[in-house]
Amino acid sequence: MTKHYAVACDHAGVHLKQTLIAELEALGHTYTDFGTNDPKLDDVGSDYADQVCTAILNGEAERGILVCGTGVGISIRANRYPGIRAAMVFAEFGAEAAMSHNNANIICFGERQVTAKIAARCLKVYDQTEYEGGRHDKRNDAMDRLLISTTQKEQAA
Repeated sequence: MTKHYAVACDHAGVHLKQTLIAELEALGHTYTDFGTNDPKLDDVGSDYADQVCTAILNGEAERGILVCGTGVGISIRANRYPGIRAAMVFAEFGAEAAMSHNNANIICFGERQVTAKIAARCLKVYDQTEYEGGRHDKRNDAMDRLLISTTQKEQAA
């Protein structure tokens, strides 16, 4: 089944993003690339995370891929959105669990932390894994309630 992905990176993730886009194409998926394509740009990764999260929340994409130098900053930003579960992965097992246990709708990578070959394998595993539900629903629902509750408190302040 063809999926549509929202993809983005900051300047430190350009090369890995290109590898991951090639993997998406090999898997037969479509994507929207929100940038950047310039490794010399002095940019802010959160701007790209915002675009990917918005695309997913608006139903314009089913899943997302975010890349920065470490994967940390861009995943922290994405996880501030209620309804987003962004998982930073380094190995195939983590990619599988991100989807099967956590129903992650965004997978995050650090170009300086994972090889292109491993990241492409992780993406393939993530893409081909389905959410198991069941015992995982309780934990995921609790995470969503906490985030929504925290967001509502912040908005009221």
